[in-house]
Amino acid sequence: MRRAIELAARGELTTPPNPEVGCVVLDPAGRPVGEGWHERPGGPHAEIEALTRAGDRARGGTAVVTLEPCDHTGRTGPCTRALIEAGVRRVVVAVADPNPVAAGGTATLRAHGVDVETGVLADAAARANARWLTPFRTGRPFVVWKFAATLDGRSAAADGTSRWITGPDARADVHRLRAAVDTVVAGVGTVLADDPQLTARPGTDHTVRQPLRVVVDTSGRTPATARVRDDEAPTWIATAEDVGAAPDGRVDLAKLLHRLHERGQRYVLLEGGPTLAGAFWRVGLVDRVVGYVAPALLGAGPAALADAGVTTIGAAIRLDVSDVAVVGGDIRITGTPQELRKA
Repeated sequence: MRRAIELAARGELTTPPNPEVGCVVLDPAGRPVGEGWHERPGGPHAEIEALTRAGDRARGGTAVVTLEPCDHTGRTGPCTRALIEAGVRRVVVAVADPNPVAAGGTATLRAHGVDVETGVLADAAARANARWLTPFRTGRPFVVWKFAATLDGRSAAADGTSRWITGPDARADVHRLRAAVDTVVAGVGTVLADDPQLTARPGTDHTVRQPLRVVVDTSGRTPATARVRDDEAPTWIATAEDVGAAPDGRVDLAKLLHRLHERGQRYVLLEGGPTLAGAFWRVGLVDRVVGYVAPALLGAGPAALADAGVTTIGAAIRLDVSDVAVVGGDIRITGTPQELRKA
């Protein structure tokens, strides 16, 4: 199962909006004979990839999969049927499928005489697939806060300049992340200061689907000429009048995410500004952090994160780091809030 979880992670940037799933097929003697992961929507599911590699060696064997095999026909056929036809004797599942459209796979397998075990490394598999599971469990999209900062935590210089803190490789990596999400959120302050376009640039992927751009703009100050209003991608200027106001009079962020969920948005990249990021942290709406740290020092200028509701070191937001990578000349750190992980 640990290997299946590792395989699932390979589809992190290409699988959305589908779940990240990994599968390992063992022969009757318990030897691995096939591996697979779900790479992209419309492509073969993890079970199909693993069964294809295993061939006849899967008969009488075991399939170990991170998510309950699907039991419906969408762009591909049901994985339950493929497992049954392959003669798999036993299926080991980490997490039950919460999607009512695809759920029911374990019942179907058992009805056809397949031995099914569930809940194996369920917590680890759920963490690895949190991006897809969170909307089903919370009724809101999964939120990733992305930021770029110098080694001393500055998001811009004292004169306000911020292009470019990180190098071209890190910026290209961000565009791959943008291409994976369905929504990019920024604050009006960032729009007024930097006039970003907030699109995934051409060349990221020849089949790139541009995300919805959302500007959190309490009083509707986004200029008509702002690049975020161009025709490259859809845009929503989310005002307090439109979404609803929080007690401080600003856009209610919980209501904003609820509205996005109602619109079918499931994966949010929070990009715009330390003030908005702090507001999301104060109300507990950040699920993952992806930070790009440049080996540079400024000594002055705005911090990457403004008031997040932390007033003492004991209340610091601690992260469980899941990945550290060198991207060009910069470092990318990925982590999950520890309290969220415990929950």
